This record gives sequence, C-alpha cells and structure tokens, in this order.
Amino acid sequence: NDVAMIQAADVGIGIEGKEGRQASLAADFSLTRFSHVARLMLWHGRNSYTRTARLSQFVIHRGLIISIIQAVFSAIFYFATVAVYSGWLVVGYSTVYTMLPVFSLVLDEDVDDQTAFVYPELYRELQKGRRLNSRTFLTWVFKSIYQGGVIMLLCMVLFDDSFLHMVSITFTALILTELLMVALEIQRWHWMMVVGEALSLASYAASVVLLPSYFDMSYILTGSFWLKVVFITLVSCLPVSLGRWMQRRCYPPAYVKINRSVADL
Repeated sequence: NDVAMIQAADVGIGIEGKEGRQASLAADFSLTRFSHVARLMLWHGRNSYTRTARLSQFVIHRGLIISIIQAVFSAIFYFATVAVYSGWLVVGYSTVYTMLPVFSLVLDEDVDDQTAFVYPELYRELQKGRRLNSRTFLTWVFKSIYQGGVIMLLCMVLFDDSFLHMVSITFTALILTELLMVALEIQRWHWMMVVGEALSLASYAASVVLLPSYFDMSYILTGSFWLKVVFITLVSCLPVSLGRWMQRRCYPPAYVKINRSVADL
C-alpha cells in the first residue's frame, strides 16, 4: 500500500485498506483483499499471458499464410503484378471469415483454476518465456510457409489451370485450414468458440452465393471441387498436426503432464 513503490514498479497492485484508497488509485490493479493476489497472478495473470501469446501467433499465421500464397503465385507467373485474391475476398478474410475463431482463443484455458492453485510451478514456465519467444515465432513462420506453399502449389501443379477455379479452390482451402488450425489448438472448448467457427463457415458459404464474380457456383457444387479442397486442406494440416502431437508425446509441456496426472487420479 506504498504509493511511491507502486508507481516505481513495472506493475503495481494496490490494496484498499483503512488508510484510504490512494494506493489502489495509483496502482495498475486494485484489490480489496491481500488473499486475492494469488488468484490475480496464478490464474488471471497466467491466462492473460498464455492467451496473448497464442493470439499473437495466430494473427501472425493468419497474415503470413495468405502472403505466402500470393508470393508463390507471383513467382510461378514470373512475378507478374496480379493479385490472386482481391476486393471482398481480402477484406472478408481478415474480418468475417477468420476473425471470430482466432479471437475466440482468448477464452481458452489449458488448466482449470483449481489446478493452477495446486500446482503454482506452472507459473514458472511463463517466467522462462517458453510460450512466446523466437523459437515459437519461427515455428509459426514455418507452418505458414509450408501451408501457404502447399495450398497454392498443389492447386496449380496437380489440379486446375483455370484462374477462377484456382481462386475458388485455394481460398476455400485457406479458410478451412485456418479454421481447422484454430480448432486443433484449442485446449478447452467454450460455446462461443463453437459459435465463432460456425458463423465463419456460414458467412463464407453466404459469400459464395452473394459474390458470383469471385466464385463459379456450377463448379463449386461439383464433387471434384470438394475432393480437391479436402485433399489440399488435409495435406496442409496433417503434417503440422502430426508434428505437434509427436512433440507433445516426446516433450510434453508442464500443463500437459499435470492434466494427464489429474486425469489418472
């Protein structure tokens, strides 16, 4: 409850007491009881860090993967200044198609509050910076490069040479890849996450009908289109998901070990 110390600290926590509210007004966080400090740090603080780390990585992934698709497309066509996606597709990709699932990650929890209090050593993992560092950044960059390259190269080399069909195939595979990557990263599903995924798919389906200049409905309704989209999506997601599963099996993080031990009890 020392105002000078609170103002000098990187993060100040003030406690309202009989001396007055000067400390709480000068602090970044105000508490009514000293016992609330443990919950603020071990639960809310930990969730804030892990959610921010995951959200920032997905925002990087979401922007980089579509840039890689454009780069591969331009490189194949001798760096011609032609945008593979334009107009409403670019606007919709960063808003209605992927915004809700990506930002719903702020509701995710890797452990419950009781586990966080029983195992305070989980907080030590955050102090080591393992959730957000240069290694995790490069990992997500590699995922974006691989998935963006696979989506464009498989479509162009193996399947379609029609530009309109190529846009439909690659963009649909891109949306499904992004939504599937979000779903695979979720630890504990929240009903708002399900709503976000459903609304994103519904908005994209509506766009296919409302934007005939970008999509050929007669081609999209064929089985050939969906076979190609599903194949490209699986090739882009399966190796990444398999690598993540093997890493967790061989080198599981602390919260995974604790969840397994709690489940065995």
